Amino acid sequence: MMKPLVLLVDDEAPFVETMTKRLSKRDLKIIAAFSGEEALEILNKNRNTDVVILDVKMPGMNGIETLEQIRKQFPLMEVIMLTGHATVESAIEGMKLGAFDYLMKPCEIEQLMAKVQEAAKKKRDHEEKIREARVREALSAHGLE
Repeated sequence: MMKPLVLLVDDEAPFVETMTKRLSKRDLKIIAAFSGEEALEILNKNRNTDVVILDVKMPGMNGIETLEQIRKQFPLMEVIMLTGHATVESAIEGMKLGAFDYLMKPCEIEQLMAKVQEAAKKKRDHEEKIREARVREALSAHGLE
């Protein structure tokens, strides 16, 4: 399997730098964004991103608003919500909006890695099913099934 491409979104630069180093050492390709708006711009240029690790509490566009936009614009992309200010309400809201999972900051790096691998696999499995359906459709349209 190719290295998953992960977008890490958090307004705290030291956290982003530390996590980028730690996750890169574990065979992930990391792109960083420091706001929800920046995350959406980056995703438009990097549509092959597998997983977004998204902080809930950010100034401007918060994590829940960013998640809503990601789900609208990139429906197959998986999002893992992260927060140091966990509230049950935001966890439930994130999951209702289609977040893959929800982790508390600071989280264990191995736990985060496992979630990223699961999320990347889910996205790739979805993409594979879509490709297979398109091939079947094309074959059928030409009477070749």
